Amino acid sequence: MPPSLALQDHSLISRSLDSLPYGFVALSPAGDILYANAWAAGRMPEGGFLSMWNAEGRERVEAALAAPDEDTARGFQIATGTGGPWRVAFEAWNDQTLGPVVLGTFQPAGAVDGGWTQGDGDMALGITHGQLRQAQKMDAIGKLTGGVAHDFNNLLQVISGNLQLLGADIAGNARAERRVANAMAGVTRGTKLAAQLLAFGRRQPLAPKVVNIGRFVRDMDDLLRRALGEAIEVETVVAGGLWNTLIDPGNVENALLNLAINARDAMEGQGKLTIEAGNALLDATYADAHGDLRPGQYVMIAVTDTGTGIPPEIIEQVFEPFFTTKPEGRGTGLGLSMVYGFVKQSGGHVKIYSEPGHGTTVKIYLPRSTQSEDRVVAVEEEGVRGGDETVLVVEDDDAVRETVVGMLGDLGYRVLKARDAQSALSIIESGIAIDLLFTDVVMPGTLRSPELARKAVERQPGIAVLFTSGYTENAIVHGGRLDEGVELLSKPYTRDQLARRVRHVLATRQRPADPIAAVAPSESDRVAPLRVLVVEDDALIRMSISEMLESRGHIVFEAGDGTEATRLHASETIDVLLADVGLPGISGVELAARLRESQPTLPVLYATGDHLANGVVRDERTAIIVKPYGVADLMQAIDRIARR
Repeated sequence: MPPSLALQDHSLISRSLDSLPYGFVALSPAGDILYANAWAAGRMPEGGFLSMWNAEGRERVEAALAAPDEDTARGFQIATGTGGPWRVAFEAWNDQTLGPVVLGTFQPAGAVDGGWTQGDGDMALGITHGQLRQAQKMDAIGKLTGGVAHDFNNLLQVISGNLQLLGADIAGNARAERRVANAMAGVTRGTKLAAQLLAFGRRQPLAPKVVNIGRFVRDMDDLLRRALGEAIEVETVVAGGLWNTLIDPGNVENALLNLAINARDAMEGQGKLTIEAGNALLDATYADAHGDLRPGQYVMIAVTDTGTGIPPEIIEQVFEPFFTTKPEGRGTGLGLSMVYGFVKQSGGHVKIYSEPGHGTTVKIYLPRSTQSEDRVVAVEEEGVRGGDETVLVVEDDDAVRETVVGMLGDLGYRVLKARDAQSALSIIESGIAIDLLFTDVVMPGTLRSPELARKAVERQPGIAVLFTSGYTENAIVHGGRLDEGVELLSKPYTRDQLARRVRHVLATRQRPADPIAAVAPSESDRVAPLRVLVVEDDALIRMSISEMLESRGHIVFEAGDGTEATRLHASETIDVLLADVGLPGISGVELAARLRESQPTLPVLYATGDHLANGVVRDERTAIIVKPYGVADLMQAIDRIARR
């Protein structure tokens, strides 16, 4: 019984409601289910929410449905409905996302000892209200800040690009060069502000690595001491046997630096800062009480200061963008919001404890990784150089487009330009040989950038693709990470950054052995080909997966959603289903259940950016592969479930 609407479009809200340990539904005035959380979706009787009430209770719910904007309509009872006795409660509510609705909660009557009282019903609805309001608030602020950052980054890109072009024209004029350098310093500050906005809105592309936080924190010791000053004592305490975690190192460094600077200001330049790192197990009880959190193993980082503390009446506001207790001009109010957004985007949890007059502790919980630590290899930065290849620039902002065209032309490239994806596709289909497609991610029109890239590669197989954006939405970033094989240059970028990334992407394209061929197996390793149904709504990811499988000799059938996959399964012989968990419409889990009705032994491999993948039951014919993954990991996973 999947929801037909749209709270699922608000991922933060949906995850928060999915964490509730009881059923939650939202009903339209017509009685249709607009939304059901994960608990409800798996347990709702066929007759729906109304079937769980007795006759008298059903009349009360129907009366509330007839006038859902009356906030006082509510009810509760233990009723023997379809599937046994239920503890059920409802309340009419005017929701900011759905409009006038009736909210309902339910669980089996035997789930909790004791009688079902008015207080129980009010408590369940109250918890739901609180989590829903908070999730909606943070989701709305995140969308607002992400949109602002996108526009801001476009402006910075125009300013930055023109300053660098101007810098080449005034070479040798020391006074003018100094002024350009000062202006570029302002652009750099603006870039950091935009990055903090994107961090809160969870719109930044992460580049996660498996990290040992203990070593990471110790490596930051000098940086922290310089930021804090000599009058503040710094103590680092790392527990033995510390687990690894999968995180973006640059963002963790920024988060810890922001916390340290906030602590310095709270201590007015003198005191003690303690950074602790240890393992933590967050159980289901704790997770249920904190909404958008899954129980499991985490690596905990605690930053404690001996400062003035935070009054209890404002502690819930400290993670909101632009909220600050500092005097005007001494802070942007974005430091803690950046920490909050980054941690949440990484699948973690952040909690703040404070006592006025004694100090504050901020605890960050990051999911444990069982993988080996990634070794950081220092790469010597190559010099800036251009080329003579043909680059197609696709950008809807006129000023940004002209600036980029000027920078690329200055580097020696032949440049074509288009203001939208459809115009770019026309240029590609004209037959003009193009070496690199350089396209913004977020553009108007029905043809999206990832689809443009896919069509470009189909029509000109040798073309390289480089995306750029100041705000990625979810087009090429899933689970907080760039999709595998995708190259992204974040706005605003400098001329040197553009030059290096363009050369890198072109060089990668021109290598004789591509990444897939490089890991191709020997003849002795090859197995009989399988007929694999790949179901993935992102066209670029789907294309990448198909290429991996075909490189090993497997036969691939592609589908973008559950409906198309069901049709293919009915007409073709399928050996393995590889499905993304978070498909539009019906989920990958629901799709697998449907296909197994006619093919019970069908091996299923779920692909997901979520390590926990709620709702997936693993067995000898079912496995999970976590994005991003490589060819070897994919082949191993398929072999495990298909060759049993």
